[in-house]
Amino acid sequence: MASGTDPMRRADNVNRVSSIPYCDDVLSADVSLLQLPDVAKQLGLVVTRVHQMLRDHQLIAVKRDGYVGVPEDFFGSDGQVLKFLPSLLSVMRDGGYTEPEILRWMFTEDESLPGTPAAALHGDQAREVIRRAQAMAF
Repeated sequence: MASGTDPMRRADNVNRVSSIPYCDDVLSADVSLLQLPDVAKQLGLVVTRVHQMLRDHQLIAVKRDGYVGVPEDFFGSDGQVLKFLPSLLSVMRDGGYTEPEILRWMFTEDESLPGTPAAALHGDQAREVIRRAQAMAF
């Protein structure tokens, strides 16, 4: 049997492909998380599509108390992903930041913003948050 058709190898690939990406929970306990089924329901998607959003780096999830969740601050009052979040995540990843580093930065108080960068994404400071992320990368 050729190695490309080895059943054990195929099963191994499926497990790797189907895993749900998440990082260590570096957030304070007061940062509220939405479990993935709740994210799916809120977005009107099947949960596997949320898994794909995580694999595509459109969202970041952490594992807390035995479940995988996404920070509630990543969503607007309409329940949808914040407009500038995917761009911010992309800029920071392109700048060499890891997911834990991105989360730490996003949820650290900044006296020049209204709270944290994550909170500023909800208002008219969203572009400023992305500008700062771009500047940090250089």
